[in-house]
Amino acid sequence: MTPEKPSLDLLRRLTDSHVVGAVVDHGRLTRAELAVTTGLSKPTVADSVRRLESAGVLADTGERSGGPGRAGLYYDLAHGTGTALAVAIAPEGVVAEVLDVRGAVVSRATAQVRRPARPATASRALERAVRSAVEEAGAAGTGPVRLSVVSAADPVDRATGRLVHLPDAPFLVGALDPAAVLSGLVDGPVVVGNDVNWSALAELAARAPRVPGAAADAPTGPEAAPADFAYLYLGEGLGCAVVADGRVLEGAHGLAGEVAHVVVTGARGRATAFTEVFAELGLRRHEGGTAIDVARLLEAVHGGGTGGDRTLRTLAAAVTDVVTALVALTDPREVVLGGPWGGDRSVVDAVLEHVRGAKRPVVVSPATVPDAALAGARSRAVASLRSHLVDRGAGRATP
Repeated sequence: MTPEKPSLDLLRRLTDSHVVGAVVDHGRLTRAELAVTTGLSKPTVADSVRRLESAGVLADTGERSGGPGRAGLYYDLAHGTGTALAVAIAPEGVVAEVLDVRGAVVSRATAQVRRPARPATASRALERAVRSAVEEAGAAGTGPVRLSVVSAADPVDRATGRLVHLPDAPFLVGALDPAAVLSGLVDGPVVVGNDVNWSALAELAARAPRVPGAAADAPTGPEAAPADFAYLYLGEGLGCAVVADGRVLEGAHGLAGEVAHVVVTGARGRATAFTEVFAELGLRRHEGGTAIDVARLLEAVHGGGTGGDRTLRTLAAAVTDVVTALVALTDPREVVLGGPWGGDRSVVDAVLEHVRGAKRPVVVSPATVPDAALAGARSRAVASLRSHLVDRGAGRATP
């Protein structure tokens, strides 16, 4: 059976993607330089440049190449091609960044979220931060905000993009619809994801070899670092992302990785829910709440003495029980410990000591990406903006 040939439309899109990627990565280039950089023929590059220039994606800079031979025109991204918005909604507050297609931060704004965080107060903080960042970027003439990627410290319903309120949620008390809040501030789609999932994707991208021009969130190469790992987030809240074959497993309703109620060994040596261990150790932020007091936990862990050693041993045993459950269910090659206290060296070392004695030991390592949730959202936003520019060249996206 003869393989089906790729359509002309697909070939043009792939060509435009390579050309846009080369300009994004290298800056202004002539058509001859684009041909060398992309490995495409000069006529193919010339056709792509004409399409992208007509769509307002590329522009003649007015500069000419020097040296012997025929002078070439330099092309770069057109002014005002637009930006992307990356947002993080977390207990520390809301962070909004407007990014250009090269990943540079055009503007940044923050807003505090009053605790306990309820949908109305979180919505106001979200709108305030985003509006400030968008208005600052607009004043710089960067063009419209084409799309947004939101990281949220709560489970996210895959079908609606709304944040899901679960019993014993440590941060947001109620449901929130970030897409509705941003509808008047962003021209295009709003993608919402859980912060632990974005953190895992950022970790995945950081561990994978890069190929120039590849999407910012796409690991490449056969020797890419473990594509099967579990990212265990340990902060005010507790969460997990399971990465299999380079993809995060979200579950039917986006609720995969909720590990707070995994049964572990508690401070008194009895079986208890993971989240209850912190109540037993007196490490809750507020009486009756489930948010973990990270500062007090780290102070206890590093304070030494009988109390600190007991706290560290109890935490390490509980985390190891969660790791054991993850190994039994998902068989990851590695478990990455992230979050404000999960990546602490003392915690990691203590967990390693416990894991070595497990029946099915696994590699345990600290996360490597700082501010991983925002980094993951930022990476996806920039990659999506690049795809948008390619779609404009192909006539698939609105100008």
